[in-house]
Amino acid sequence: MKPREIKPGIYWVGAVDWDRRLFDALIPLPDGTSYNSYFIQGSEKTALLDTVDPTMYGVLNDHLNELGIQHLDYIISHHAEQDHSGSLLRVLERFPEAKVVCSPRCKGLLIDLLMVPEEKFITVNDKETLSLGDKTLEFIYTPWVHWPETISSYLKEDKILFSCDFFGSHLATTDLYVGDEWQALEAAKRYYAEIMMPYRTTIEKNLHKIEYYPIDMIAASHGPVYNKPEIIAKAYHSWVFDEPKNIVVIPYTSMHHSTRRMVEYLVDNLTRRGVTVQQFDLSVTDPGKLAVALVEAATVVIGTPTVLAGPHPNVVTAVFLTNALRPKLRFASIIGSYGWGGRTVEILSAMMPNLKVEMLEPVLSKGVPKEADFQALDKLAAAIAQKHKESNLK
Repeated sequence: MKPREIKPGIYWVGAVDWDRRLFDALIPLPDGTSYNSYFIQGSEKTALLDTVDPTMYGVLNDHLNELGIQHLDYIISHHAEQDHSGSLLRVLERFPEAKVVCSPRCKGLLIDLLMVPEEKFITVNDKETLSLGDKTLEFIYTPWVHWPETISSYLKEDKILFSCDFFGSHLATTDLYVGDEWQALEAAKRYYAEIMMPYRTTIEKNLHKIEYYPIDMIAASHGPVYNKPEIIAKAYHSWVFDEPKNIVVIPYTSMHHSTRRMVEYLVDNLTRRGVTVQQFDLSVTDPGKLAVALVEAATVVIGTPTVLAGPHPNVVTAVFLTNALRPKLRFASIIGSYGWGGRTVEILSAMMPNLKVEMLEPVLSKGVPKEADFQALDKLAAAIAQKHKESNLK
């Protein structure tokens, strides 16, 4: 791909990574990703907004060559993580005259992570501006989206918000701007669920902070540019502020079909009561899909067999993830089976301190589920449906 002009004097010079399938050795990337870097040619000064993942430096370098860039005044570092700043030292080698502009906290991280020399930095405060001549960047502190040092940049004359990971999406595409809105929002929701959701309360403040800026475009560090910024802004507002929906998420693992039979029975029972259910077999589930389901769910029911007196390791991982993501859940319960005993309920309950949920009566079957166990599942389904109704969940 070639450099792409967003507006006169403003270019996308990043890299599309079609083949990457895992991020942070944890997050699946079914649609690849992009590392967005932007070059701004002002009448007096030039600026490069972020670099790219170190594996893609050659692409960034080629793009700068194609634009004929011989001099660079500033490198704006919004975020110290490697996919944004990993090529910073190589860019500085090419442009030794450039200064790195970032928050004081980001400066410390870049020194620690990349050993960038201290004399290379210019630190900026919240709302501070940087003139490029006919173009002016205003820096907006947007911490915890998703690291504490993160900032965004607002290009005043062109009304572009360079938002870093805020509003981002792991999506490889040849489109400079959002073309398929459904595809873009699906990728953005997954990104929000996996990366942003744990910081929902801070994101509320950041959303309020940027609403005072007239914005024609949102250019994040991953995914296509939003030339209709209201699309992603409205979606984020819903994910952050709206009440959870009439949805139950059931992540489960079953070794000898007992837990699976209980899950299937509960799913059918809840469905007949007008509750939407999303069921995930943890032995094959993409954890990103589970995270997305948790964004709007009101209840999680964890299904597990007992292994060595406790929950199955697959379930432990899923519960750890759910607790870390801090979704808007209201209710939770545990179902499953055991052979001779165990502490499954106690262990799982203790693993969810971040979830401010009401725990509903668990249902554990000794061996295969029997009539009394199915009756207990009837009561659990009725309790969930009633709780959702009382909470006026739609």
